[in-house]
Amino acid sequence: MVRVKRSQLREGCVLAEDVLGKTKRPIIPKNTVITKPLLLVLEKFLVEEVDVEPLLANGEPFPNVDSASTAAAKQPMAFYLEAVQRYKTWFQSWQAGLPVDIGEIRGVIISLFERMAGQKRELLMLHHYATKDEYLHHHAVSVGLLAGFLAMQLGYSEGECHQIALAGVLADCGMAKVSKRILTNPSALTEAEFNEVKQHPVFSYRMVQKIPALNHGAKLAVLQHHERNDGSGYPFGVKAERIHPYSQIVAVADVYHAMTSERLYRRKQSPFRAIETMQREQFGKLSTEAVAALVNNLIGLQTGAVVKLSNGEMAEVMFIPSDEPARPIVKIIETGQLLSLSVQRDIYIEEMVQG
Repeated sequence: MVRVKRSQLREGCVLAEDVLGKTKRPIIPKNTVITKPLLLVLEKFLVEEVDVEPLLANGEPFPNVDSASTAAAKQPMAFYLEAVQRYKTWFQSWQAGLPVDIGEIRGVIISLFERMAGQKRELLMLHHYATKDEYLHHHAVSVGLLAGFLAMQLGYSEGECHQIALAGVLADCGMAKVSKRILTNPSALTEAEFNEVKQHPVFSYRMVQKIPALNHGAKLAVLQHHERNDGSGYPFGVKAERIHPYSQIVAVADVYHAMTSERLYRRKQSPFRAIETMQREQFGKLSTEAVAALVNNLIGLQTGAVVKLSNGEMAEVMFIPSDEPARPIVKIIETGQLLSLSVQRDIYIEEMVQG
């Protein structure tokens, strides 16, 4: 990490540590990408210095940081940001008609997965990095990491976890065959545009179907990651019995990251709000086992954890109900008031500050 003055910050800087206020409570959590409003927040709270990653969110080095110190300071998220930029170059090559270079992709992604697989906090914070303009590239790498992580939690072998991670990364490679106008459309898609987008799993499958380094399950996951157990998915509307287990894992990772990321025409949700929505709206559509692995192993709260609520208050987790793990009973740190988020439905957990 690099210690810098507030005046040196720019949009795209990534916080390497929580920013603490005068009361030593976090103002902005680590791994947050700095924006103009956040620069004003830091000024308002009289924060003079912060710790940032040596790379910006777009993968470029932080200005005035030499390459030697950058290499020495690299954190797992720096490798993630580099991988996103590598994916961007791959995507551009696919748009130009070049084939998928699975050797290069495997070298980058499996190395990254092995670094990140045990970093639950970093995996939980991935959604902070997906900017509107770079969403496609962040989404692909994040889905690969999350899918591999879920597979690991579900007891799959190392080799299978690698295959599932690669399937997650390549699931949207067929978006390179979709009109660039649609990919950069800042508003909601028309029916015709959405119908074109719905063909991307088929395009993706055609791009990977002859790659011997991917097994049959991984290729099916690329094709089926938008299928749903009740038959409501696409491109073929098949039901659970015809959906490969790898596909179901990638589907959960895909939905979760999409919901928690900032996109051109949709606001992001907090991970805890996304889980609630998935459990409610995707019931019967997504694998219950994979969703449970996400809830218990990635989102999983513990009593004593400090969280930031959607109303801006900090709270300590006191009790976690088994039926609604994202809505615990919390104690407001400033007042000592107990609050049941299961009852107070208009307030939810925005971020976990300290696990």
